[in-house]
Amino acid sequence: MTDIKIVLEDGAEYHGKSFGYEGSTAGEVVFNTAMTGYPESLTDPSYKGQILVETYPIIGNYGVPSEEAENGMPKYFESDHIHISALAVADYTDKYSHWNAVKSLGEWMNENKIPGISGVDTRALTKHLREKGTMLGKIVYNNRDVPFYDPYTDNLVDLVSCKEKQVYGNGNYRILLVDCGVKYNIIRDLLANGATVIRVPWNYDFTQEAYDGLFITNGPGDPVRCEATVRHLAKAFERNEPIMGICLGNQLMGLAAGAKTYKLKYGHRSHNQPVQQAGKQTAYITSQNHGFAIDTATLNDEWEAYYLNLNDHTNEGIRHKTKPFFSAQFHPEASGGTTDTEYMFGVFMDEVRKFKAKK
Repeated sequence: MTDIKIVLEDGAEYHGKSFGYEGSTAGEVVFNTAMTGYPESLTDPSYKGQILVETYPIIGNYGVPSEEAENGMPKYFESDHIHISALAVADYTDKYSHWNAVKSLGEWMNENKIPGISGVDTRALTKHLREKGTMLGKIVYNNRDVPFYDPYTDNLVDLVSCKEKQVYGNGNYRILLVDCGVKYNIIRDLLANGATVIRVPWNYDFTQEAYDGLFITNGPGDPVRCEATVRHLAKAFERNEPIMGICLGNQLMGLAAGAKTYKLKYGHRSHNQPVQQAGKQTAYITSQNHGFAIDTATLNDEWEAYYLNLNDHTNEGIRHKTKPFFSAQFHPEASGGTTDTEYMFGVFMDEVRKFKAKK
């Protein structure tokens, strides 16, 4: 384990020891407060271009599962490779113990050329990011310096989206899924609810396609970069097929409805964010990973807030007042995270069934 440090753009430095790939890298520094789920987080495309700081102190103790496939997807991961730029933890161990682990976290990261730094005071680093906000940073391995890199200069969604149409399952309902950086558990949940999932690239023109339901996925970066998706969504709103969006999909639906989005100070990345359903005394604990939000005040009269974050009162979803269009800023697919809101896939598919029966 070699000397390594994480350097923030404001000059702050945190020194530690290297694990994983021996190299330097740069990106946006963000933190996640989840206690478990690092295989899922590392393979979440929404983390593209980011250096992830895990606040839970012990990381690596349950290793990494196998890459066996199911329904054409890795069974235990959210995509087919790691998307984070680097990982920072307080205490790393390669002495793992879990029934389905096949390798250590460090071995897996080395295979994917992802640097890791351990021995960092992640509590101090997280407090710094909460006070200053997310900022650019870099991992410097063995004094091999690299320039800072702003991931928002790239179209991150284009980097993580599929490049051609793909089909999963053989259900009774055709769900057209617009891949902005989809987590595989979204596809798994749709398949479990009787769907055939047609996965298309983020900028695919789906306005002439026949489908029973439209799904807009999560993904990385600033939603305003997805102009093509927003344009196609605005046309889809003129139809009556049910539409559901998750995370970035929520923001894109907001933009297509004429609302505005903004960047949060440090985002929501955890498995313990409380949200409340609008107009009800019902609250849920949710899994989240996003850095942008919809400005609810800019929604027009046809739309309303669906969920509200109980910590900072930011928007957590929207819905149309008369058509079966709704979205969630959090992650109902719950991988990793709580399953409180997984019912939303059932709600969506119920709308799809009603629509198809009526048609």
